[in-house]
Amino acid sequence: MLTKEELPPCPVATCFQLFGNKWKIYIIQQLINQPMGFNALHRAIPGISQKVLSSNLKEMDAAGLITRTVIPETPIRTEYALSELGHSLMPIIDSLVEWGTDYQQLVRNS
Repeated sequence: MLTKEELPPCPVATCFQLFGNKWKIYIIQQLINQPMGFNALHRAIPGISQKVLSSNLKEMDAAGLITRTVIPETPIRTEYALSELGHSLMPIIDSLVEWGTDYQQLVRNS
């Protein structure tokens, strides 16, 4: 979670700070239906580097948007899932998908 001192004065800026880059949206989309391991996430998101994926996962975990579970197997595995807070973003993401689809259709029909 952000601290009180880290909160931007604008609520929209808070949203962008927490999940506003394209990679975080892609990560959320991949975790909607099921938890995934790091390598599975990396394969599922074309163009993301391991470093960027790792950094975004750490930020999202710290913000409470995802959970990180270490599976004590050999070799040790890490699994990521949307938290309850992360799932609460779904109406926003659904609205973005709807708006983006409408915009694409408008551009294609013009």
